[in-house]
Amino acid sequence: MDEIKLYNTSAEREVYENKAALYAIVMSLEYLERAFAHDSISAPEYTAECNKLLLQCKTVSQMVNNPDLLKFTQQYRLSCSAALRRLEVGVPSTIEHGTASGLTGNNAKHVAKTVQDFITTMDALSMNMRSVDKLHPLLTDLLQSVNAASFLPPDYRWKASFRDWLIRLNKMKASDELDEEQSRQLMFEVEQAYADFKNILDSHE
Repeated sequence: MDEIKLYNTSAEREVYENKAALYAIVMSLEYLERAFAHDSISAPEYTAECNKLLLQCKTVSQMVNNPDLLKFTQQYRLSCSAALRRLEVGVPSTIEHGTASGLTGNNAKHVAKTVQDFITTMDALSMNMRSVDKLHPLLTDLLQSVNAASFLPPDYRWKASFRDWLIRLNKMKASDELDEEQSRQLMFEVEQAYADFKNILDSHE
């Protein structure tokens, strides 16, 4: 039988290798999500590994021209709904739902950290910082702190708001920027969330 060549040039070979790497990363993320759901891995281990895989996926995706990951998984018949959900959110489940180890409670140190994250995010927006690679880590830290604040009520609506913003940013390129309207809306929501946070905090004193 004649050997079937998938590529004829080094450039084509690189494309296939990058797609293979993306395939492996997505499936690794799927297995990781399942392992965490079944309590087969600790929260700190899961968080570290998930962050690494999310970063690797973003890097390799850029090498293959940022494919639509849903279409990519359908094309190669991957069963990976958990991985797709995690890639959509862009942060580990421990951060999305506030279960990261060592970040629970309403002690003074944690409250100070949450306030600092609010102020840092508002300062960045007030200085017209709009790029995805700058705002994404700030919102990730803020969501993590807010989720870990045990005194906040379950219906504190800004948790969902910050999560939605992270999903929106995660669908953009690192070099992309929010437009003026989006930036103003984000600033408004962070300011309102901070005001509600302080009001709830005061009611617990």
